[in-house]
Amino acid sequence: MRAPDRHTTMPTDTASLVTAATAGDESAFAQLSARHRRELQVHCYRMLGSFEEAEDMVQETFLRAWRKRETYAGRASFRAWLYRIATNACLDRLERAPREIPADADPARVFEVPWLQPIPDSVLDDDPHATVAARETIELAFIVAIQHLPPQSRAAFILRDVLDWSAKDTAAALEISVPAANSALQRARETLRDRLPEQRAAWPAGTDATAAERQLLQEYMAASERGDGQALIATIRRDARWAMPPETLSVVGNREMLASWEQGGFGTDKMGPMRCVVTRANRQPAIACYIQRPGDDVFRPLALDVLRIEDGLVAEILSFAPPAFAAFDLPETV
Repeated sequence: MRAPDRHTTMPTDTASLVTAATAGDESAFAQLSARHRRELQVHCYRMLGSFEEAEDMVQETFLRAWRKRETYAGRASFRAWLYRIATNACLDRLERAPREIPADADPARVFEVPWLQPIPDSVLDDDPHATVAARETIELAFIVAIQHLPPQSRAAFILRDVLDWSAKDTAAALEISVPAANSALQRARETLRDRLPEQRAAWPAGTDATAAERQLLQEYMAASERGDGQALIATIRRDARWAMPPETLSVVGNREMLASWEQGGFGTDKMGPMRCVVTRANRQPAIACYIQRPGDDVFRPLALDVLRIEDGLVAEILSFAPPAFAAFDLPETV
């Protein structure tokens, strides 16, 4: 696209922007697109389970929308039109490069979704539509579960049950009949009933959740930095699970976790001291772990641990490799 005329006075109301954008005004189109970038990124992330691919699909969405701008007839909002394009861009991506998960796959085996990546809460907080990034529809357990759905069922479920679209609008977006859209949604709901973990309270009733979470994270980080295994597992449920997607590793039980970590050098000179930084991913607390290897003078990224809390203790840890740090604007060294 060419650069806009610097002397052009831009309209500010949505109707005028849409009129200008669909008539070929690149500045108006860019302004409209910017309004919806974050929520479309979240939508594509749910569809694909990959933060990096979601960013690519948002760019693809805007390119398609610009090329097809003259087809926007105003029967739906410009926002809904962009969602329709984004959904089909993701479906095309999944058709070009299918990602198969065995039908009998264990939902607890996160490594069967090797493309899984966390999404920073900073992206979710930038979304002007809070319901689009509601916690129960963005937590990693939910993202893993919907990756087991066939692409069309996944899209139908997200449009209907997450975004609250009508059956008619969902069918139009997917270019299928209303009965077909309803059938896809029903299949999705049935699958998710088996795959989504039971919803449990993070904190006991009457607890100051913010203060309690802060205290738990402080204890978790302090134990990690001291290399104190017993203090660390005291913050973790006995039946907790730890996984490192895409590695084929899944450990259940806090003592079993500690044994695995100690085998890797935790708490010994073999690994070196650790430093931790708090962040958030998928509406969950996350700990960026840095390590100072023997002979090094700085702490370098080791893993990003995304935590799920139940009844005041860590119930699940999903650890992501250092490349995940970049999306969170975390320091390269500490």
